[in-house]
Amino acid sequence: MEGLITNFTAIYQEQLAKGDPRVENWLLMKSPVPSLVICILYLVAVTAGPKVMNGFRPLKIKWILIPYNFALVGLSGYMFYEFLVTSILSNYSYYCQPVDYSTSPLAVRMASVCWWFFFSKVIELMDTVFFICRKKNEQVTFLHVYHHCSMIVNWWLGVKYIAGGQSFFPGMLNSFVHVIMYTYYALAAIGPHLQPYLWWKRYLTRLQLLQFMAFLVHSGYNLTIDCDFPRGYTIAVFAYAVSLIILFGNFYYQTYTLKTREKKKKEF
Repeated sequence: MEGLITNFTAIYQEQLAKGDPRVENWLLMKSPVPSLVICILYLVAVTAGPKVMNGFRPLKIKWILIPYNFALVGLSGYMFYEFLVTSILSNYSYYCQPVDYSTSPLAVRMASVCWWFFFSKVIELMDTVFFICRKKNEQVTFLHVYHHCSMIVNWWLGVKYIAGGQSFFPGMLNSFVHVIMYTYYALAAIGPHLQPYLWWKRYLTRLQLLQFMAFLVHSGYNLTIDCDFPRGYTIAVFAYAVSLIILFGNFYYQTYTLKTREKKKKEF
């Protein structure tokens, strides 16, 4: 047993040593342990939170929801801008882009926005906390929890080992979608009097599905060519995109397609 632990420790230290030295001392980057602890605490909150809230009324937290969502609109907009501009200035290829591990200003700038994207996923865990505090437990679905938790794991690995290169594409596209998504959340939090103007919710889900399709096509194409970018990461992105298309597709079908059919049946 002692030998097994020693071997595991050696492999663990060896893998950490392969990390990008530029991000070594950035917040949460030295070790995966803090991020894993955050994910575990998140899952505990998801499990225990609704039970704790059973004894309380839904919290009225509009005062924090509105600035929170608008802050994420701003952060998402900033990340989209940084991904886009830095990739253009660096002459990034959308077909195959290796990681620039140098300490040049543009390479570090791309690594930095990749870290911000990872950290934004930590911040976004508060989405779930707010749902639980407002006793909107129907929003805390498997899709919701899976997506929030897995993004932290995926992007910790991304920043630790490949902060840049092909990974800029999903980060840039997702940041753009989140500008629209958190704008919707912010407007919805203002009050029910804005609901007539938020008819475009279903199109937001379609936009999310389109981005996952783009990830699938982008990573799928990269698997067919000889690209100097870690193949394992590309395979992971491809598989992850498939899982999200299935889950979001099912959500869209259950929420919109099925309900529309049931509504038409009632009308007749």
